Amino acid sequence: MGNNEQGPVLVVMAAGLGSRFKGLKQIQPVDDAGHILMDYAVYDGLECGFSEIVFIIRKDFEDRFKEAIGNRISAKCPVTYVYQELTDYPGDIAFPEDRKKPWGTTHALWSAREALRGKSFLTINADDFYGRGAYKAAFDFLDSVKDEDGTHHGCICYDLIKTLSPTGTVSRGICKVDSENNLVRIDERKNIKLEDGKGFFTLDGGETYTEIPEGALASMNLWAFGKGFIDDIEVSFKKRFEEGVAANPLTFEETISDAVQDILTRGAGSVTCLPTDEQWFGMTYVEELDMVKDRLKTLREEGVYVDSKW
Repeated sequence: MGNNEQGPVLVVMAAGLGSRFKGLKQIQPVDDAGHILMDYAVYDGLECGFSEIVFIIRKDFEDRFKEAIGNRISAKCPVTYVYQELTDYPGDIAFPEDRKKPWGTTHALWSAREALRGKSFLTINADDFYGRGAYKAAFDFLDSVKDEDGTHHGCICYDLIKTLSPTGTVSRGICKVDSENNLVRIDERKNIKLEDGKGFFTLDGGETYTEIPEGALASMNLWAFGKGFIDDIEVSFKKRFEEGVAANPLTFEETISDAVQDILTRGAGSVTCLPTDEQWFGMTYVEELDMVKDRLKTLREEGVYVDSKW
């Protein structure tokens, strides 16, 4: 287990509303047995060495979530539930009237602070398929990191162009790395579109688009965080949250990419980029459901997933 005695935790972020999917995509069945995409994620995580799961969900979603997957997983490994709620946030500011939008993925991890403090962990999106090799790379990284303060982190990076959707625009953290695969900068870009085999992003609502360089790497929220990450965001996120809500009370949100960039800017940690050749796919849009089902069926037929083990 290396120097990480407890072993790293697999953190599944499943509190999103799925507005573009037009439903609760987190519990949408993706095979004839009724498994959901998270089943495949947890399967891969357990196969690669993770032995504890933290699910970040909404409280009002708990019963349906446990019925769809939670009870099944808790029979295989320790499971902790954490609730990401709009009214639970850092600071003493008043809750903004008419706020509906979630606070973002940094807030999701802040919500899990009690479950994750002092631990290393891997974050994943509930509606993404990452490929088993990505989990193995993340587990091996976390298991081998030797920094005592837990400020050295990892990011599993994908070829950006392979993560874009022909169905609609997506958000991605675009990574800039140096010659030794250290993450130098990460910029969260929204409304990235795929056109003629190339990626383009806009900063002005679609008035103009900028082409993303070929070979660009993207973060897909597969972050391997050291045990010091939670201590950092407990302090730093509070400040950014208060400033952000004061400026934009109805629209402020912060992604994990934003939090990581803040760490890099402050020199409060380092991040190793771990490129992967695994094929990512996900369910941002309902039109992608059939594609997801077909790909998973192929993987089962190839023996990557064995029903008898699940």
